[in-house]
Amino acid sequence: MTESVSLSLTPKELRLHFRRGGWGRPTAGLASGYVQANLAILPRAQAFDFLLFCQRNPRPCPLIEVLEAGVFEPAITAPGADIRTDLPRYRIYQDGALVAEVPDIMEHWRDDLVSFLLGCSFTFEAALASAGMPPRHVEEGKNVPMYITNVATAPAGHFSGPMVVSMRSMPSGKVVKAVQVTSRFPNAHGAPIHIGDPDAIGIRDLARPDYGDAPTVRQGEVPVFWACGVTPQAVAIHSRPPLMITHAPGYMFITDLRDEELAVL
Repeated sequence: MTESVSLSLTPKELRLHFRRGGWGRPTAGLASGYVQANLAILPRAQAFDFLLFCQRNPRPCPLIEVLEAGVFEPAITAPGADIRTDLPRYRIYQDGALVAEVPDIMEHWRDDLVSFLLGCSFTFEAALASAGMPPRHVEEGKNVPMYITNVATAPAGHFSGPMVVSMRSMPSGKVVKAVQVTSRFPNAHGAPIHIGDPDAIGIRDLARPDYGDAPTVRQGEVPVFWACGVTPQAVAIHSRPPLMITHAPGYMFITDLRDEELAVL
């Protein structure tokens, strides 16, 4: 299957393709107009603390759906899908250490695992493009750059740690429009949390993201930072739960929800 053909596939068709394995690039730009989601999976013993963590940190961790322990079908966001197989790549964290990146989690699945789907900034990228601000990482076929900041999340039970942000550079004259467009999607991280000087939020070098690919920033552009759903992975490293399973950064779960279902007027 060629990349040009895959761009026209529906969310269900893409999920089935991911289930078969072999997908090699981030999901940004796929299934335009449909909600993409971050994933975090934890044992039931840590799930309440993580739910509370998400409620206290809605910007980086906006909840879209929570599956009960042992349930692997996200019946609200993608009926018939399988959370264990229908993402392109997963990461396995044990006691705060990244121990594996795998194409499915069938061998890791347990009946006590609770799955959380969190909003993703890929969801508002179609709206940015329609407003004349197409994300450059999509145009260049790259992963969005993501950075660990010095912004602390609100702790909850077992969980605490730094916020992660994604960055898209914008011409200075379009920054206000970018804020207006993305503010309509609070369940996909909403408005930026920071605009301008990266050092102010602890980012020393834009060319060296902690996750994703180095960005292209052109003369006259301003770096704009949104809260990011990779935050749970930084929190896992900091808080060291015995097990956390996540998506690989940039390799999201594609739902059947339309972007506008998450938008507000």
